[in-house]
Amino acid sequence: MPDLIEDILGLAPDSPLGRLRRQRPEALRHAEGAYRELLLPADPGGLSLAERAALARHVAEREGEAALAAHFAGLAPSPTPSPRLDALLAYAEKTAMAPESTSKADIDGLVALGLTSRDIVAATQLIAFVPYQVRLLAGLRALMQEKAA
Repeated sequence: MPDLIEDILGLAPDSPLGRLRRQRPEALRHAEGAYRELLLPADPGGLSLAERAALARHVAEREGEAALAAHFAGLAPSPTPSPRLDALLAYAEKTAMAPESTSKADIDGLVALGLTSRDIVAATQLIAFVPYQVRLLAGLRALMQEKAA
């Protein structure tokens, strides 16, 4: 199965770091499965693929991860600016930066814009998953630098 993280890093599966990652095949499988389910689900429900990609890109950009943001930008055409997209991006910002301040009113606002509970859970999971990918990339880059030194 292709691995997004290795693709971004240009890391060969048979490289020392690639082999190290394969010592935990379940971690690779689950991370790649989460990526596919959150960003490229067969049934995206009411949270479109374009909205998912825009949310992921927003979070990756906020985290300073340009390569990951570029990948997300290439997944789907950017959605048309709208109050719904603005609300999703604001929700992403609030959820990522101050999750304790997220309230029922935030959720109710998303529901009023046509999102279901399933859609909101998917958005929230996606908002939490992208920083995990960012940290994974940072750690692997550090290991690559260490090996090069």
